[in-house]
Amino acid sequence: MLNNPATKYRQFIPIDLPNRTWVSKTITQPPIWLSTDLRDGNQALIEPMNIERKLRLFKLLVQIGFKEIEVGFPSASQTEFDFVRYLIEQQLIPDDVTIQVLTPAREHLIRRTFEALWGAKQVIVHIYNATSPVFRRTVFNLDCAGTINMAVSAAKLLTELSKEQPQTRWQFQYSPETFTATELDFASLICDRVLDIWQPTPEHKAIINLPASVEVATPNIFADQVEWMHRHLTRRDSVILSVHPHNDRGCGIAAAELAQMAGADRVEGCLFGNGERTGNVDLVTLALNLYTQGIHPGLDFSDINQIARIIEDCTQLPIHPRHPYVGDLVFAAFSGSHQDAIKKGFAVQKPDAMWEVPYLPLDPADVGRSYESIVRVNSQSGKGGIAYLLERNYNIILPRRLQVEFSQVVQGVMDGCSQEMSAADIWQIFEREYLLVDSPLKYISHQYGEGETIMAALQLHERIITIRGDGNGPIDAFLNALNLNVQVQHYEESSLSQGSNASAIACVAITGDWLSGSLHGVGIHGNIVTASLMAVISAVNRALQRVDEGTQSRLLSCLEKLIVRIN
Repeated sequence: MLNNPATKYRQFIPIDLPNRTWVSKTITQPPIWLSTDLRDGNQALIEPMNIERKLRLFKLLVQIGFKEIEVGFPSASQTEFDFVRYLIEQQLIPDDVTIQVLTPAREHLIRRTFEALWGAKQVIVHIYNATSPVFRRTVFNLDCAGTINMAVSAAKLLTELSKEQPQTRWQFQYSPETFTATELDFASLICDRVLDIWQPTPEHKAIINLPASVEVATPNIFADQVEWMHRHLTRRDSVILSVHPHNDRGCGIAAAELAQMAGADRVEGCLFGNGERTGNVDLVTLALNLYTQGIHPGLDFSDINQIARIIEDCTQLPIHPRHPYVGDLVFAAFSGSHQDAIKKGFAVQKPDAMWEVPYLPLDPADVGRSYESIVRVNSQSGKGGIAYLLERNYNIILPRRLQVEFSQVVQGVMDGCSQEMSAADIWQIFEREYLLVDSPLKYISHQYGEGETIMAALQLHERIITIRGDGNGPIDAFLNALNLNVQVQHYEESSLSQGSNASAIACVAITGDWLSGSLHGVGIHGNIVTASLMAVISAVNRALQRVDEGTQSRLLSCLEKLIVRIN
């Protein structure tokens, strides 16, 4: 890179538009959408689509709801020509859909284009020629007058050839290609000269399309350019003002949105931003941006996963996992703080209320995305995500302190494997840590009768023992029977399922003089008292496994003093 890039690159000169109005406007309705996936999108592929893939994509675009679809460049190749003919001859174009075809402003290419369109019901013929100084000087060796003459001659030919096919409803579109690098007074002049030929009316409008063939400045500059044209076109009431943003600076979405505020009626682009170089503007993102503002875009992305898979298959290009709204990871949270916020948001979100879930601007269900991948656990995750996965997949609601404790357990495993964990992986860790911990004690059975006395059968190492205790309730009596000098610091219970076979989960936190802090235990059983006793055993075992062998032996000897019977 140059130390002083100003010696090679010049800054774009701002537009003199002191009373610009777009800055205070908001978008209140969707634009007219034009998909150019079959043209710009296809031309950008390493391997252009064949007729079968183009047809599959065309049907998808119709299904989504596009009413204007640029189907190809019929003068560019026989495949393009044949595809247009196939759509027309097989009557595959719905009556409410208008196809658009593209042709440079050259006579032989325009004539070839009209040959492809014979018998079509309604068509937009889109002509263009480059208008910026570097193209006039370097590519075409034309002055301003010669550039205007090229456009005007093409416009006249469109009018003449359309009269030979009166059965077709024609609409014409002109693009001053490389508009963003063209002097505004020249851009408006050449557009007006073309409109003079076509003589559009408010009832039968022409389309003036303003391409950001190369995105050369910030989006606000593009908005100024569009508003300038919006004000200066002499037949504005008879024109549909269209924009065709590219994404060279990575600002295509912003440019398209600001252009609509500046007066654009129509947007051309591709699904998921496919297109030449860095791509055309992404119509999916534009449409769903509107949707998140409470405006229906007029396009249906209810099953966005299916749409993405079809596009990937037709284009042979992958969609980035971080692509807005559709990427595999865009509704996923790995960060612990994000997971915690999302979990809390879902907990209070009501189905009929305004959407207010942290970090999720869109309800994934609205575009057919499941909640399965919203919270994902790796080494960056915290208690919230882990608790969310257990609650969603296993209906286990962990107390907050247990969330903290278990997240440390999971983190320890994660540090050793350095990979993402599924809900099933987390459940296995939870089982191993809390539910399957049966040494040195294992619950066998119990009886709790009158006088608040409990008799419990346990397995101690290889022996079956019976212990007895009294207390204020079964848990207190059981702790007294264990004689290990521990107390219950916290207790929670909840149902895991409903019906005759319902099971319950009990979570306890115990403390004691020989414990450093508190430890949790968990029990699951069809009987809540049994689940509670199993939770106590779980906590006690986890505590005993954390002390040295001598301390464990001493504590268990206290238990053995209260053994009623050894079987």
